[in-house]
Amino acid sequence: MLDRIAQGEIPAKPHTALRSPEGVLRYEECFTRNGFEGAFSILYHLNRPHEAEPAPLPRHFPAPRAASERPLARRHYRCLDLPELGGSPLECRLPLLFNDDLVVGFSRPRAQDTSYFVNADADELVYIHAGGGTLKSPFGNLVFRAGDYVCIPRGTLQRFVPDPELPQAWLLLEFKKDMGIPRHYRNGIGQLRMDAPYSHRDFRRPVLAAPSDDGVRSVVVKRNDAFSGFRMRRSPLDVVGWDGTVYPFAFPILAFQPRVGQVHLPPTVHATFEAGGALVCSFVPRPLDFHEAAIPCPYPHSSVHIDEVLFYVNTAFASRRGISEGSLSHHPAGIPHGPHPGSYENSHGQKYTSEVAVMLDCTSPLTPTENALSVEDAEYHASFQSE
Repeated sequence: MLDRIAQGEIPAKPHTALRSPEGVLRYEECFTRNGFEGAFSILYHLNRPHEAEPAPLPRHFPAPRAASERPLARRHYRCLDLPELGGSPLECRLPLLFNDDLVVGFSRPRAQDTSYFVNADADELVYIHAGGGTLKSPFGNLVFRAGDYVCIPRGTLQRFVPDPELPQAWLLLEFKKDMGIPRHYRNGIGQLRMDAPYSHRDFRRPVLAAPSDDGVRSVVVKRNDAFSGFRMRRSPLDVVGWDGTVYPFAFPILAFQPRVGQVHLPPTVHATFEAGGALVCSFVPRPLDFHEAAIPCPYPHSSVHIDEVLFYVNTAFASRRGISEGSLSHHPAGIPHGPHPGSYENSHGQKYTSEVAVMLDCTSPLTPTENALSVEDAEYHASFQSE
């Protein structure tokens, strides 16, 4: 999914014996995508990695459910007004919007996960709006910080350990179709091109240490929007080495290198990740358009194929009023959207923007949940009317 790396002990060739200095055989695990046709990694365990028995779920995890039908309108949700449930990241997931391709959610955890989690339905992308901590997996420990995207490939056994000293607020994106780096950013051998908006050096990979045991044996698996419980006999953090291209990684949003033109460029130039039915874009501080007659404020836009979602990391948006840090706007296809009154007209001559945001373009209509309705700004659609 990113690039091939190798850590720890691995044999000279795959599918050959790797033994300890005492001659004890290690157990190879092949972690593959798209059957055996896609990207893969190979891990080497001290113990058999597939010894897991069905067990009761530690709690009930409902799938997203649609709220009552509402008229078509531009919507605004205040994510930081959602209740703090006080639990672990797995327990605090609150779905807000969803369609057949993805789920948009939010989480404000206060404790570490007491179970491992395997999402067999989707690749996950977590934007850390506030907080930080460590993601533990058989691939090693991945440290994450505020402003990071954390990418977790589907099927990865993982456990979040948030820093208990930091308040946490995370935007959750689940992609049911493959998510990764936009293909046009890569050259013929898969390396990131020199004109891509980031380089391999910008990404942080997990760091494998010696095999460890944190005492956690419970595993929650999500498959087909249903959750199942399992119990492992031994610690899954018993990997002595691995190599491959499939593993969790972190990317700081401020490492994205924005493009600027003489006139306003379409938001696709901010593409950061792509998935089936969705495109994730990063808006970061940058100079604005430099043509002497340029109007740098985004133009009104009639989108006939795309539902647009924008998560506001800060409030430095000349095109919007009434939004706040942690706001989530949803502009559905069929209704023109654009800047608030006065923003377009007054933007001529502006030279720089300090905005930071995560944008999501979706090809299928998004449906809100009751969680979203509970923090909706009911006046948002009317706020686009001129006085």
